[in-house]
Amino acid sequence: MTSPIYDGRRLTREVMSKVPAVTLTFWIIKIAATTLGETGGDSVTMSWLGETTDHAVPNGYLIGTGIFLAALVVMVIWQTMAKKFHPFLYWATIVASTTAGTTMADFFDRSLGIGYTGGSLTLFALVMASLAAWYWSEGTVSVNTVNSPRVEAFYWITITFSQTLGTALGDWAADAGLGYGGGVFFFAGALALIAAAYYFTKLNHVLLFWAAFILTRPLGATAGDFFDKPVADGGMNISRPMASLIIAVFIVICILVFPQRAGSHSATAEA
Repeated sequence: MTSPIYDGRRLTREVMSKVPAVTLTFWIIKIAATTLGETGGDSVTMSWLGETTDHAVPNGYLIGTGIFLAALVVMVIWQTMAKKFHPFLYWATIVASTTAGTTMADFFDRSLGIGYTGGSLTLFALVMASLAAWYWSEGTVSVNTVNSPRVEAFYWITITFSQTLGTALGDWAADAGLGYGGGVFFFAGALALIAAAYYFTKLNHVLLFWAAFILTRPLGATAGDFFDKPVADGGMNISRPMASLIIAVFIVICILVFPQRAGSHSATAEA
């Protein structure tokens, strides 16, 4: 778990994180997981509970939110109890957060009547508050320091708010006239700019990570809507359960084929 390196009177040890190293594979699976969160969440609230039909189950978005929040709590507890990074457990928890984020955003925007603008601003404030509390407590919000129950709690709270914010942003962009295909290109372009800033500027990498993490969610949300919405609305008209199955299989293949390793950071103490 740790490898010591001596440097005079100082001891540097590599402390392994409970989350994966941020690589290209991480971002590919993250975008797929956010897309699965959109199609999976909509499969329950819209297809099963009928929220977008004339025969909707009362409080469908609230019921869906309760189901996925319960699943998220179980997965986060399991993830926190784990002694080291486990790829399938971590990504299952991410998927749980994306599905919960989808239903929560729809509940905020539609059931509570806040609308896309109000919902996005409210959720952005919650993300900022979570990051501020994390920074105040730990002095950093780097994901490479996620190796204790307290830091994991901050991590998963922030992620859940960011996933919910991303869903609201994706719906907002699509409703504003970009459409689902346009939303995909818009958010992909924004992520490309962040990647350029990472490699060619001196902007803080932790800040850029969280900006990219948030923006992958509306990219996934609009991509998910592009899969399952009718052709007349700019989608591909693939059923939500089928789209969810395709994306889930893709994620499993990525985890099996591409290497997944824990992130790490250096902790230094007197030798």
